[in-house]
Amino acid sequence: MDIFSGCGYDAHKYSKDRKLILGGVEVPFEKGLLGHSDADVLLHAVMDSLLSAAGLFDIGFYFQDSDSKYKGISSLKLLEQVYGILKENGFEPNNVTAAIICEQPKLKDYIPLMKQNIANILKINIKRVGISATTNEGMGFVGRCEGIGVIANSTVKAKK
Repeated sequence: MDIFSGCGYDAHKYSKDRKLILGGVEVPFEKGLLGHSDADVLLHAVMDSLLSAAGLFDIGFYFQDSDSKYKGISSLKLLEQVYGILKENGFEPNNVTAAIICEQPKLKDYIPLMKQNIANILKINIKRVGISATTNEGMGFVGRCEGIGVIANSTVKAKK
């Protein structure tokens, strides 16, 4: 079986009038993230890594921010669609890893549910989903608490 790897990156600015959603989990915090959908920066980076691994376009191609049907949509629903796109193109997810980069809030208590959400949608064992969280040691836009960035990597299997 052929295995292909891909990477994805996304970053969103904080917004005071939104909920913070990461991996489909509402994380209690005084700010959320700015974006057309629910601005789930974790799932956006994961989706881009999966699509990249399959040699496909990024999420902006499939879910344009000028399309009103994606306004406020749950990124869990978008991940379900990405799963379908992968299947249609002869691929299935193998594993996903992501590093969430933010100064605050602390995420360790929410990561298990984020992992479960991703595993459920991609139909993979939760042991094939790795999520870590780190700070940027006070540097850059993340260090100044202006937003959150995520780097994701994944592998997909080509179905023969």
